Amino acid sequence: MPFELFIGLRYLKAKRKSTFISIITFISTAGVTLGVMALIVVLAVMTGFEEDLKEKILGTNAHVVVVKSGTPMDDYRQIMERLKGLKEVVATTPFIYNQVMLSTGKNVSGVVLRGIDVTSDRLVTRLSKSVVEGNIDRLDPQPDDGPNAVPGLILGKELAKHLDISVGDKINVVSPIGNITPLGMMPKMRPFRVIGIFNTGMFEYDSTLAYVSLAQAQAFFDLGDTVTGIQIKVADVYRTGELARSINAMLGQDYYARDWMQMNHNILFALKTEKVVMFIILTLIVLVAAFGIASTLFMVVMEKTRDIAILKSMGATGASIMKIFVLEGLIIGVTGTILGVVSGLLVAHNLEPVINVIQKVTGQNFFSKDIYYLDHFPSQVIPSDVVLISVTAVLISFVATLYPAWQASRMLPAEALRYE
Repeated sequence: MPFELFIGLRYLKAKRKSTFISIITFISTAGVTLGVMALIVVLAVMTGFEEDLKEKILGTNAHVVVVKSGTPMDDYRQIMERLKGLKEVVATTPFIYNQVMLSTGKNVSGVVLRGIDVTSDRLVTRLSKSVVEGNIDRLDPQPDDGPNAVPGLILGKELAKHLDISVGDKINVVSPIGNITPLGMMPKMRPFRVIGIFNTGMFEYDSTLAYVSLAQAQAFFDLGDTVTGIQIKVADVYRTGELARSINAMLGQDYYARDWMQMNHNILFALKTEKVVMFIILTLIVLVAAFGIASTLFMVVMEKTRDIAILKSMGATGASIMKIFVLEGLIIGVTGTILGVVSGLLVAHNLEPVINVIQKVTGQNFFSKDIYYLDHFPSQVIPSDVVLISVTAVLISFVATLYPAWQASRMLPAEALRYE
């Protein structure tokens, strides 16, 4: 063991003349521990929320959407066959997208109506798994349906609550684009029967979306054998940008492909920005603890003035003296970092039980599932985040040791022993 490390450890373990120095050392270690733990827990929670949001976005929307500029897509079957030839593409499905009004007689709401092919949509989105009441398969015509049967429709949980409607009820779908009559443009209206209710967990989707079969949407909007666009599922959701650019180059300027990151750019950018800002803010806790480490070393240097003079008289160089106090401060920082990582990982992996205990003790509900639309408290630890936090904490602790250690290395033996 190098003598600098040996002496640094002895200084840490030795009984202090002043109890205050030991208290400051303990507070510095606890500060680093608290800062590292807070960083790990907060970043794990923000990562959990981000991943949960991405899962819900990708559960309702496709990874890539292809549309035709300005007009409906009449050659969608040929386009789908060409897209299936790309190795990144897993599945494709056509869709129709238009704005309508839903009316129950006493309640009205503007929504987005989507026409889907149930069979192929099941391979691209997770809509079928989000249906909590009814059966999505009944969107397609059934063998027992008569020629005058009312077509089916499914809508979001929040939308059904707003319209005060449930499975089996009839609802009128009103399109602002209707037929031209002698009295002017008359909106088109048709009754549908609610055959299912879905719950994605995102208020924006659950309150503004309704689905019908592709054939019913084509008939209602007078689209013939055309669609709005094609939805695509890919193998790697984080390489959709490259695929979208390839599709644009392959299909030409009449078609436009957008991936899920482009369509949700604002919210994803906000989440990343918040994560960076929280990292910077919580790093200040470690910085405060670093001032404590510096204060501890200044006091130790003052207390060990005679020891420093004797070591220098025996041949210790200024670099060796500096190394002693740098190592002493680093031991405090590394110890606090290790304790912080261990405690942070324990809390992050058991966050929901911890939250439940705190809520029972305080009597406050910090995480209302009715408000946040989550069935659990999301927490996901990313190893790279833990490494970044640990390295940052140790570096801050190292920088905090440099000035007091440098001051100790400049001490002259004669001056140090003059007042002893």
